Amino acid sequence: MMDIIHDAPAATTPRPRFIGSEIYRHSSYGAWHPLRIPRVSTVMDLTRAMGWLPTAQFINSPRAKPAALAGFHTRAYLRALQTAEAAQSVSEAIRDRHGIGTPSNPVFAEMYRRPATSAGASLLAGELLRNGGVIYSPAGGTHHGMPDRANGFCYLNDPVLGIQSLRRNGAARIAYVDIDAHHPDGVEVAFSNDPNTLIISVHEENRWPRTGALTDRGRGQVFNLPVPAGLHDDDMALIRDQVILPLVTGFRPDAIVLQCGADAVAEDPQSRLTLSNNAHWAIVAALAPLCPRYLVLGGGGYNPWSVGRLWAGVWATLCGAEVPDVLPAEAQEVLQALEWKLPMRTRHAEPHWVSTLRDAPRHGPIKDDVRQRADALTARAKVWAC
Repeated sequence: MMDIIHDAPAATTPRPRFIGSEIYRHSSYGAWHPLRIPRVSTVMDLTRAMGWLPTAQFINSPRAKPAALAGFHTRAYLRALQTAEAAQSVSEAIRDRHGIGTPSNPVFAEMYRRPATSAGASLLAGELLRNGGVIYSPAGGTHHGMPDRANGFCYLNDPVLGIQSLRRNGAARIAYVDIDAHHPDGVEVAFSNDPNTLIISVHEENRWPRTGALTDRGRGQVFNLPVPAGLHDDDMALIRDQVILPLVTGFRPDAIVLQCGADAVAEDPQSRLTLSNNAHWAIVAALAPLCPRYLVLGGGGYNPWSVGRLWAGVWATLCGAEVPDVLPAEAQEVLQALEWKLPMRTRHAEPHWVSTLRDAPRHGPIKDDVRQRADALTARAKVWAC
C-alpha cells in the first residue's frame, strides 16, 4: 500500500468513483495566475446539484506523503516544496534549481499540500483499480511536473505517479492518452523509453512547452500528434477513430489513463483550438470499453464555466447520467455564482454557460494537415504492430 495519511478505502463496488477534496475550494495560485479560478470545487458542486454524485461514489482524496511522491520526484525537490510552503518564500538558489517561486509556479499557501492531494488521488486510484473499475479525479492531470522541478503550473506529476501505482497493483501494460492542449512533457520524460507504456498525445502545435513533435518516438511507444489552431470536433473525431482507438486497441493495455484537459475548447484563453466539450466526452466514452481499469484525470482548463461544464460532463459520461438540454435551477446557481476576473476587467458568463452543460457541436471540413498527420501516425502504427 502507498504511504498516505489515511488508509485507502476498499474497492467494494464496480460503480465509477469520483475522488475530490475541499482543499481546492479556496486555494488559488494567486490573483494574476490563470489558476486563480475555481475548478474542482465547481465540478463537485455541479455534479451534486445534478444528483449525479451520491456519497457512496465519492472518495475524499488522501494527501500523499513524501515517501510515496519519491517514486518519481527527488527528495531534495520535495523538501524544497515543503519548506517553501512553510516559509511562503524561496531563495534565488531554490528558485533557479527547482523552478518554484516563478510567475508560472508561484509560492502560495497550499503549494505543497494541494498538489500532494492531487497526487494522493492518483496513487490511491492505482490501488482501487487493482481488480478493475473506473476512477475519476478531476484534480489530476498535472502532466508537466518534472522529477526535480516545477514546470508549467505543475508542482508534482500525478499522472506518472498514477501509472506507477497501477503497475504496482497488477497493470503491466498501460495506455496513457492525453487530449490537453499542451504536450505532456513530464509524462514523456518518465516513460518514453518504456515499451510497456503507450503514450498518445494530441496537442496544439507551437504551443508551450513546444515539445511533442510528430517525429518524436523515444525507444518506447510514443505517438505525438501536434494539431493546428482551429481544430474542431470533426477533426478530433478523425483523430479519435483513426489514431487513438486503433493504437489503444492494438496495444491491449491492462489499464488506460486519460488526461482530459479542458483547455482545447473554443472558450479557453490558453489555446487556439476550437473543440466543443462533446469531443472530449466522445473520447471518454470510446475508451471506456477497451480496458478493465480506467483512470480519468483533469488537466488544463482556464475558463471557469467551460472547465466546470466539461468536467461535470465527463463524470456524467462515466456514470451513465443523462445530460439535460437545460440545467435545473440548483445547477444553474452553481454556474451563476462563478467569477472570472481578468487583468483590467471581469469576464461575465455567456447565457449558455449557465443554462446548459453541453456545447453546440463545432463542425467543419477535415483539415488537410490533420488528415496527413493522422495518416503518418497510422503508417507508423502498422510498422509498430509488426
